[in-house]
Amino acid sequence: MTTHAFTLAGVPLTALPSGALWLAETRTLVVSDLHLCKAERFARKGRGMLPPYETRDTLARLDEDIQLYDPACVVCLGDSFDDVEAIEAMPDNERLWLTRMQAGREWIWIAGNHDAGPVELGGDYLAEYKVGPLVFRHIAEDGAVAEVSGHYHPKHSISGQSRPAFVYDENRLIMPAFGTYTGGMYANRAPLVQMFSAAAIAVLTGPRCLAVPLKAARRR
Repeated sequence: MTTHAFTLAGVPLTALPSGALWLAETRTLVVSDLHLCKAERFARKGRGMLPPYETRDTLARLDEDIQLYDPACVVCLGDSFDDVEAIEAMPDNERLWLTRMQAGREWIWIAGNHDAGPVELGGDYLAEYKVGPLVFRHIAEDGAVAEVSGHYHPKHSISGQSRPAFVYDENRLIMPAFGTYTGGMYANRAPLVQMFSAAAIAVLTGPRCLAVPLKAARRR
């Protein structure tokens, strides 16, 4: 198996090797923290020149999941662009690519802390979104249950090799960043580890999903 199946609040979920989440019952595909046009923002802000291909790579991987699963709805959990100006700087060919992926399906942009929502690109812009008992938002809230969020870019390591990772317990799921130029925060260190119970599982992404205990009790 290359995927990892689990449940949250009784809802069957599947973590995909790409870092996307699949809800088969509602045919919903969820991705978080695309950070599109990050290289453009770095250049504009004088923070260095990165190879300007990350947006195409991120869109290609998202398109691959869309082609494979044919979702009725795609939910982007915030920080879809690296900032508001980056939305305006997106090249026309990449805008057209995104428009093609949106065609014939519902598309939800959740507001993030980097972008207020790319409302001019089609789709619906929301602060949060609900599917059955699950609530989807950008940043996890204290005491929340049945919550799916992003923001923290969790990663975890086995034998020294770290990978972007899903992290979940009985109450919440925090998704890995999907964008190509996104770093990560170790899930077994503060503040992430403090959000999960001792039963938390980390699901490493990559060629196949690898689920391992997070091995850290909640620190109070």
